[in-house]
Amino acid sequence: MQPSFRFDNQAVFVLHTYPFKETSLVVELFSHDHGRVATTAKGARRPRSAMRGMLQSFQPLMATWSGKSELKTLHSLDWASGLLLLKGEALMCGFYLNELLLRLLPREDAHEALFIYYGATLKTLAGEVDLATTLRRFELKLLQELGYAIPLQQDSRGASVLPEQSYVYQAEQGAQPIQATGYAAQNGVQLLGKTLLDMAGDDYTQPQTLQQSKQLMRYLLAHYLGDQPLYTRQLLIDMQGL
Repeated sequence: MQPSFRFDNQAVFVLHTYPFKETSLVVELFSHDHGRVATTAKGARRPRSAMRGMLQSFQPLMATWSGKSELKTLHSLDWASGLLLLKGEALMCGFYLNELLLRLLPREDAHEALFIYYGATLKTLAGEVDLATTLRRFELKLLQELGYAIPLQQDSRGASVLPEQSYVYQAEQGAQPIQATGYAAQNGVQLLGKTLLDMAGDDYTQPQTLQQSKQLMRYLLAHYLGDQPLYTRQLLIDMQGL
């Protein structure tokens, strides 16, 4: 029996679209069952295309596609549930999430829990409440779901993180205590143990925790993203320091 290369009625979000040939679009989808999938929407740039009006980011959709190659053919889209309205800073935050997913998610590698969390995060953003905390939570969840070790409760030696201790957090190593001699590593982010413990407990109520967690996540994301900066990250910094 030949394997099926058609996938019907898959829960998806549109992450990004860009022109392909004269009248088509490449549509990057984030799907519940198949992770990030690249598809072509043939004729979607034509004014009368039935699919054109549905290629909107942040909306829960049901998609059907087929194909053996990395670039699939998108056959249909349907609305899945109520529409979400993101505006202003929340809209920019949504585009930031999408850019993170495009840059970090491998193709066709399912991350069901992350898909559900992404949908919940979009609903939180639509409420326009505590945007900075919402971003920190998603950034941490994303790296954890992708398998990157982000130890928050033990330091690099395996000892429990102490709330009043100062640490330097380094990618791939974790938190290293700063001793009384004043030693600090050249690379990494300096922060208090309390910040790490607050992040582990999903508590961003303290201004210091929110500020230091932003510095930590910015550093870790830059490490895993490499040399090419995030376009939306700079826009958020320019707007409100999110």
